[in-house]
Amino acid sequence: MSIKTKPKNEVTLKKNWFIREEEETVILLRSIPSTVVSLFVVSVICMNLLANKTLVQTDWIALDGGILISWLSFMCMDIITKYFGPKASNKIAIFASAINLLTCLIFFIASVIPSQADDYTAFNSIFGGTWFILLGSTIAFLTSAAINNFLNWSIGKLFRKNPDGKLAYATQTYISTFVGQFLDNLIFSLIVFVFFAPIFWDGFHWTVLQCVTCALTGAVAELIMEIFFSPFGYRILMRWKEEQVGMEYLSYIKECS
Repeated sequence: MSIKTKPKNEVTLKKNWFIREEEETVILLRSIPSTVVSLFVVSVICMNLLANKTLVQTDWIALDGGILISWLSFMCMDIITKYFGPKASNKIAIFASAINLLTCLIFFIASVIPSQADDYTAFNSIFGGTWFILLGSTIAFLTSAAINNFLNWSIGKLFRKNPDGKLAYATQTYISTFVGQFLDNLIFSLIVFVFFAPIFWDGFHWTVLQCVTCALTGAVAELIMEIFFSPFGYRILMRWKEEQVGMEYLSYIKECS
């Protein structure tokens, strides 16, 4: 009986692909200004924590605390996508999600360590987290991030005469942000408040209508914030271009393509 082995050239190609991706990611992380990456990572962590609180709930609408900060995550992704491309933005989204998971693990460990110094019930409840909220937020964020980045980049390709103009930037960011935010809110609310909440929260749940309206109204609210802050994002892009930020990564991508 013979054992089938993969052709040597196929194994070599996969090994070379992993080496290239690793090298590309290292170059990317040192090419993107740390301020944008830091704000992005912090916003993702804050979204996860704020999602534990429902701010508004009626028969037709429900909003959680994540709406207050999620616009910042999408603005950072739009900036990175516009300048470095959708693949780079996807990698940073995965990086931010990994940091968020690590942070949640540290929070959870801190919450289960017993202490007699005071009553830390509220602290443990908040920072201990809820596993299905973390699951829902991670799936929703990574899915919506990939769609947002691809849509942003695709729309930008339509502006051939002036791809770096204000109109191109506004169109890219506004449309991709609205769609991305809608899907992020919808996927998260369906997973957490329709599927898991009735099981683990004594029957508390949102209806599908509430999830859809939450996703829609949340996307509108976050789009308004994006519109308000987009001039700052555009200035950052123009400054990066003027100062030739990240040329090491851009040159590397050009050489490999």
